[in-house]
Amino acid sequence: MPFTPTDIPGLLVFEPKVFEDDRGYFFESYNENTFADGGIHIKWVQDNQSSSTYGVIRGLHYQLPPYAQTKLVRVLRGKILDVAVDIRKGSPTFGKAFSVVLSAKNKKQLLIPKGFAHGFSVLSKKAEVLYKCDGFYNKQSEGGIIYNDPALAIDWRIPEAEAIISEKDKVLPLLANCQNSFEYEG
Repeated sequence: MPFTPTDIPGLLVFEPKVFEDDRGYFFESYNENTFADGGIHIKWVQDNQSSSTYGVIRGLHYQLPPYAQTKLVRVLRGKILDVAVDIRKGSPTFGKAFSVVLSAKNKKQLLIPKGFAHGFSVLSKKAEVLYKCDGFYNKQSEGGIIYNDPALAIDWRIPEAEAIISEKDKVLPLLANCQNSFEYEG
């Protein structure tokens, strides 16, 4: 199976089968049947793409219900450290962060269900990130957690002096103070 469970329930790493030869490579970045075979039935409605330079840290972001989003994140160019934090109240892993390097080279993807805050740091000179969403963006339902919350202790692999953070992300609350209505459903 191309899906590897993490130590956080519901959070999966997807590794597509890659066909390589002297011409290059080919792979299915998404195939509805492959996901269905893995027990994953998601209707994707929106793709988002960003380009960032080394040192950029984006996040930690989420959308509140009823506009919460499941995301499937991959890298088209470069390398990032992708981070998901379980913010589902009652979860045995509430407040736990998971990180994985996603790159154009390794072609791994991270499937992040609703109830997680998401962010990434750019480890290469530049990175282009593409992610699918199963819900449309809704500005009024934006939520977030500050990237350097000491309770999360995330190592973004970027020296603090080189971190590039948006003004919006610099003022996000701590996990303990964030607006959150997600509940763990086992």
